[in-house]
Amino acid sequence: MSLNNKEILDYHVGGKVGMRTTKRLSGPDDLSLAYTPGVALPVKEIARDREALYRCTAKENLVAVVSDGTAILGLGDLGAEASIPVMEGKAVLFKAFGDVDGWPVPVNHCRMGGQNTGKTDPQRVIDTVMAIAPMYGGINLEDIAAPACFEIEDKLDAMLDIPVFHDDQWGTAVITLAAAMNYCHISQRALGELKIVINGAGAAGIRICEMLKAAGAKTVMLCDTKGVIRNDRSDLSGKKKEHAFATSDSTLTDALKGAHVFIGVSAANCVKPADVMSMAAQPAIFAMANPDPEIRPEDVAAAMGNKPYVMATGRSDYPNQVNNVLGFPFLFRGALDVRARTINLPMKVAAAEALAALARQPVPAEVKKLYETELTFGPGYIIPKPFDRRLFLEIPSAIAAAAVSSGAAPKRDLSGYRAQLMARDRARSFLQS
Repeated sequence: MSLNNKEILDYHVGGKVGMRTTKRLSGPDDLSLAYTPGVALPVKEIARDREALYRCTAKENLVAVVSDGTAILGLGDLGAEASIPVMEGKAVLFKAFGDVDGWPVPVNHCRMGGQNTGKTDPQRVIDTVMAIAPMYGGINLEDIAAPACFEIEDKLDAMLDIPVFHDDQWGTAVITLAAAMNYCHISQRALGELKIVINGAGAAGIRICEMLKAAGAKTVMLCDTKGVIRNDRSDLSGKKKEHAFATSDSTLTDALKGAHVFIGVSAANCVKPADVMSMAAQPAIFAMANPDPEIRPEDVAAAMGNKPYVMATGRSDYPNQVNNVLGFPFLFRGALDVRARTINLPMKVAAAEALAALARQPVPAEVKKLYETELTFGPGYIIPKPFDRRLFLEIPSAIAAAAVSSGAAPKRDLSGYRAQLMARDRARSFLQS
């Protein structure tokens, strides 16, 4: 689908989100219930018992989509105001896919001279989120530059009793892990046997590394603009130092020799066909830089010829798009439903496992029709499509179970949860029709 600039801007005129009421307001009695004098009763209930906050407000299904605009898409630091179309878009996806009410919360840095761009002030973002948190059941951090994003998420997660999730870090990591798991099925290799090379050591690259290790990967090499993040480099700090690797390899080209999996969250055209040819037999190339991948699928196809391989990108016009919309709406759906205090690693791994398992199941006819292609598990289809309605059932179910079993949520009987999700899906389908 090709869009011109006018079509794109016309779509965004007036914004993409608004408020809808969940209760009727059609006469004097309703007015008395919605506002004074009736509203005094839930106010007193909340003051007496904090649990009433979830019963008597929108908190249980409301997520703040927070950004300071320092790392907008692939555009960089353009400020909080410029981030709003993306945050609105995120809210639309929350509602359409997860039936979660998301609301944009852009945070200005308000620097001297009226400049609202520049290096993130972690404490300012933390203080702002803490101040607005009472209204929300979860916090989705978005487009905040590294390394500040790590500190912001970690501190907020520790301070708040609601889930805090930086999608640029963990969303990409969850989907990438699912793709890697299914590559293991196709190549008949275990995750622990793979040599994995990640190019890009920002928010996404670091968390992909951590997710892979949490799931059982043993050999994961990170590269940045200076080459392999080796344990003998003197310029490393923070997260990079934690994941430094003992190796004699210096460059990305060195690291890719014999590698089973390449994961790119970096820059266009940094991988050459010769690099791909130096990888292990039947490799996986996940070139996810947007809009231009680290190496184009056409170039990989030309280099590999008839040799088997798996290719994924971040783009919708190629097979196997690593798309965060497969993750965050459903992660929050499950976390909110069981009142999880956090979205921990076991929950994230469970989401990846559920995504991978779903891709191995027969695809419903309506999904094939929508995408106008035959979708059968294999090198051209290793992760589900965003409009596969089964995601709404499978991912939240896995998240809820992992939250309860890991202690991130209170103990509860989940035997009826899938039925609740199915009923919710039917209800939202009726409202959308």
